Amino acid sequence: MKILLIGAGGTLGQAVTAELGGRHEIVRVGRSSGDIHADIRDAASVTAMYRQAGEVDAVVCAAGSVPFLPLAEFTEAKYIEGLQDKLLGQVRLVQAGTAHVRDGGSFTLISGVLSDQPIVAGTCASMVNGAIEAFVRAAAIELPRGIRINAVSPTVLTESMESYGPFFRGFEPVPAGRAAMAMSKSVEGRQTGQVFRVW
Repeated sequence: MKILLIGAGGTLGQAVTAELGGRHEIVRVGRSSGDIHADIRDAASVTAMYRQAGEVDAVVCAAGSVPFLPLAEFTEAKYIEGLQDKLLGQVRLVQAGTAHVRDGGSFTLISGVLSDQPIVAGTCASMVNGAIEAFVRAAAIELPRGIRINAVSPTVLTESMESYGPFFRGFEPVPAGRAAMAMSKSVEGRQTGQVFRVW
């Protein structure tokens, strides 16, 4: 397969490359690194990315960020940051990418544990992750030509604990490689409309 991997330079993206790269062609995408540069916050950038990549068998997203702040400190602008990046960025990947994914291909999006297990300062992440999972379930019944769509929902990654550990007290982290295996299940399996939880 030819797999377009968005966020290839990140912790999860590198693990996905290690998991799938030996079996498939990986086209690496990042904001400032990779084979193609693109910013999922910008619709024109996403469109240009697909033009450059050409037809693909799978699109995998390991990118997307949201702000972490106490509820009382959130503003509408801060919520919009998360919506524009992790949520609408991934919706753009599907909307713009459907015409570029071959028959029977797939999209794999990224959500996260906070859709089910909220934390202090994580309201934007919980909201965005829940919306991504709802979008996946809904899009699965409308995508044409046998194209599939799933989400992978990991808990905090072991490799990210130095940065995110204070937010995730009591959560057992998982290695990025485990989340990458769930990405593989989505890409190489046949399920659609699913959320693969890696907790």
